[in-house]
Amino acid sequence: MPLKVVILAAGKGTRMKSAMPKVLHPIADKPMVEHVVDAASSLGAEKTVLVIGHGADQVRSTVTREVEYVEQTEQLGTGHAVQQALPLLNPDDTVLIGYGDVPLTKPDTFKQLIDDVTDSNIALLTVIMEDPTGYGRILRDASGNVTGIVEQKDATPEQLLVNEGNTGILAAKASALNELLGRIDNNNAQQEYYLTDIFALAVKQGMSITTHQPDHEWETAGVNSRLQLAELERIHQLNQADALMTAGVTLRDPARIDVRGNLTVGQDSDIDINCIFEGNVEIGEGVSIGPNCLISNSTIAAGVVIKANTVIEDSIVGENCTLGPFARLRPGAELEAQAHIGNFVEIKKSKISKGSKVNHLSYVGDSIVGEGVNIGAGTITCNYDGANKHQTIIEDGVFIGSCTQLVAPVKVGKNAVIGAGSTITKEVAADQLAFTRAPLKTIENWQKPTKKASG
Repeated sequence: MPLKVVILAAGKGTRMKSAMPKVLHPIADKPMVEHVVDAASSLGAEKTVLVIGHGADQVRSTVTREVEYVEQTEQLGTGHAVQQALPLLNPDDTVLIGYGDVPLTKPDTFKQLIDDVTDSNIALLTVIMEDPTGYGRILRDASGNVTGIVEQKDATPEQLLVNEGNTGILAAKASALNELLGRIDNNNAQQEYYLTDIFALAVKQGMSITTHQPDHEWETAGVNSRLQLAELERIHQLNQADALMTAGVTLRDPARIDVRGNLTVGQDSDIDINCIFEGNVEIGEGVSIGPNCLISNSTIAAGVVIKANTVIEDSIVGENCTLGPFARLRPGAELEAQAHIGNFVEIKKSKISKGSKVNHLSYVGDSIVGEGVNIGAGTITCNYDGANKHQTIIEDGVFIGSCTQLVAPVKVGKNAVIGAGSTITKEVAADQLAFTRAPLKTIENWQKPTKKASG
């Protein structure tokens, strides 16, 4: 049966105290609603429909996943919201209903519901809670069969003692949803059309309700405040940390790592505290990452040592390189095996070939650096003329003395040596020594200025 997913994402989220729609607030740098869309996609859904309302234009412009939109112009309840999506569904579709502010439900949990759907059965996700305050309560008969759901504001004192809460997440045939939603009313404390009212109606007409429980209560936790958002962020990050450690990665403190994208790490790698991984990051085996590092959309090969406070963005690092501390690889940096990038060195859109070293306080941009090159402290490739960028080429075996400026476009030939303090504006041929030095001037008996007495 074709699977379609309907995600309710129309709420304002007043308690978030934000101009941004609630479902766009991020978990791990990704809008909450996109977590739900991704879970749906992993199940092979043919179509995902977002029911939007508050901040509809902002949701459309922010969500990057492939979805269809339908707008709930009046906020008349969850039942009314699902009704808006029905014209986009076919009667024989299996429909999974999720929520844009419930971001951590696992795909396997959704799948249990989907697998239970028949023409005569609706599958519902419920959760047993010590304190179900705020949740609708699941009503069952003496045999344990679901007979309906009552919202907290409409519940009797006896019903409020029930500790099985309704998550709102369900799966059903589109034909059943269409028929049942057409029969609900808004005769309740909120004067809304509750999606939950379909269950009592379904039972009355002979349908069955099967229920499933998530493995973890947090799978059904919604976000209504920034406090709850922060709580789910920590849960999500701890889940990522658990997966890494299970795969053979050492985390010095699992509570102090943030994975904000897709991270893969090889066995026997070691990650110190306060490291952040953004976008798509691949890390090989036996990599050591010091504290306070940021790695974004990059590939790090096996055996690399990344020292404290290093930033790596959109770069490729070859095997057994050493970086940092306080190094920065900007987009387009590529290091071949055994390259060394030291403290306060910035590399941008440059290739540093095998075994080359840029160890101290230097900038290399728009450059090709050959093998076995040693670039001294304070070296700058002057790649920008105020309008355009130009390339510097440094061939194999070159030695660049400290405090050198290479004014691009310029080339330094194989095994050449550049003396310290030079400004190189023309090509240096292979095996040459090149330097620029102003004559030393001295003044005898120089009197230092003295500070004038304050008047």
